[in-house]
Amino acid sequence: MGKIDTNVKESLDHIRAATQELHGAISDAVAKRGGATKADLEALAQKAKAAAESAKGSISTQHDAAKKHLADAVTHLEATQKHVGESLKSSGQAFQTSIQKALADARASAQKVSEAVAAKRSAISAKTPK
Repeated sequence: MGKIDTNVKESLDHIRAATQELHGAISDAVAKRGGATKADLEALAQKAKAAAESAKGSISTQHDAAKKHLADAVTHLEATQKHVGESLKSSGQAFQTSIQKALADARASAQKVSEAVAAKRSAISAKTPK
């Protein structure tokens, strides 16, 4: 167990922190007076991409239940990246719609990663003798 399980746990914790940070950053961009700048949006797209790549890389090291949640998180992160990209090309109501969709997908990805963490803990506690 030891080192591998610790690395897997740290990996999930890192991914969860990244998705929560992404959600917070998008939420801040939405709330910003005068709207988010192009640089803000480009940075958000990069954060979404990095979180998705990190989650993809971690899927193979997870237990079955956690794999499903992480795969769902990746789907939401890719959608977040797509919506942020759309917001870069739009303005007015179209911008608001795409950034709100990005926020919803970022929130969903953070939730799915949290569910993966819970599934991982559940799998570990089921293996641990009482």
